Amino acid sequence: MADKKKRRRADSDSDSASQPFKNLLKSDAQILQILKSVTSSSSSSTSKPLTLADLALSSTCREVSDLSLSSVQSTIESLVLQLTHQILSGQGFSFTVPSRSSSNQLYVPELDRIVLKDKSTVRPFSHISSVRKTTITAKILSLVHQLCLKNIHVTKRDLFYTDVKLFQDQVQSDAVLDDVSCILGCTRSSLNVIAAEKGVVVGRLIFSDNGDMIDCTKMGMGGKAIPPNIDRVGDMQSDALFILLVEKDAAYIRLAEDRFYNRFPCIIVTAKGQPDVATRLFLKKMKTELKLPVLALVDSDPYGLKILSVYGCGSKNMSYDSANLTTPDIKWLGIRPSDLDKYKIPEQCRLPMTEQDIKTGKDLLEEDFVKKNPGWVEELNLMVKTKQKAEIQALSSFGFQYLSEVYLPLKLQQQDWL
Repeated sequence: MADKKKRRRADSDSDSASQPFKNLLKSDAQILQILKSVTSSSSSSTSKPLTLADLALSSTCREVSDLSLSSVQSTIESLVLQLTHQILSGQGFSFTVPSRSSSNQLYVPELDRIVLKDKSTVRPFSHISSVRKTTITAKILSLVHQLCLKNIHVTKRDLFYTDVKLFQDQVQSDAVLDDVSCILGCTRSSLNVIAAEKGVVVGRLIFSDNGDMIDCTKMGMGGKAIPPNIDRVGDMQSDALFILLVEKDAAYIRLAEDRFYNRFPCIIVTAKGQPDVATRLFLKKMKTELKLPVLALVDSDPYGLKILSVYGCGSKNMSYDSANLTTPDIKWLGIRPSDLDKYKIPEQCRLPMTEQDIKTGKDLLEEDFVKKNPGWVEELNLMVKTKQKAEIQALSSFGFQYLSEVYLPLKLQQQDWL
């Protein structure tokens, strides 16, 4: 009996803690009106996006493009012919590989993304330090050539298992696959090598997947798996007012089960953690075709902001394809460090930052793409100063549906994003 009273009292305390914020909420109709004004200003922009070719950069940069299978095939065959001439002329066998090291990356503020500069390295077969990697490169080129001839797709895992003894670890075959994209000057999807399905989407979106029409409002709580091959996606239609990009699967499930997208028309997408190529391509396609604002919901820690930056500015690992993989102008909706006090997140729901967390936060403060946004700098400084972090699930301390019923509606009402 005493335990029940304690539980009721705890529930009451939780309700009373969240009540002041509920009282701040306007009607759904009023919030929708606010969102419509934001969406109309976003879709009215008709200016053509800048490209590298439009800029007079002091450094020469390298970008890849989508190539047809026949073009990839002929490029590989031309490369093999060059290598044959090298060997026959006594120069030996080596690949010239664009460097993807940090020193060869450049953040371009005008494009708000990371690009690859033009430095290259030589990978000779005759040197003991590079003979194995050169062999792996030749093997990957051979396998991609087979895919071109057969016009089929395989996963990165399939590729790895063609020669486990040579590759040893999938990390190594994946890295060389990116090298091959750079060498050939094509996107990774042009190679017909895909990653396993990871990301999911739910909400106010209809699109065709290889000819089949998919209605994402009728996909249940789990949503629709994002197709690994973006080429088969088309005919996107939506009456959404925004795209909600969610870091975590748990938050995604909460919003999907609550049918948040029906209360506030939106498309909800997640890669369940680290962004994969298919989800990044799908998000870019939605943003480009539907012309909707993208709002990001990530954990209040340095890694949440890193994930957001990969979607927006690109990853250093795949900077060679940042033009295709990045979605410009993503807004940081939450959970932000300032939200911890603003929404009175209980101390027991906040986590102390580790030394590694603090170092990562300080490193992010040195990144040009962070410095460009004063709001991000302010939030990151607050995080490093307080040495506190919190996950999206910390909002559940006010009730399991607090995220969808109070926090997000209030954020949208106040247009509280950076």
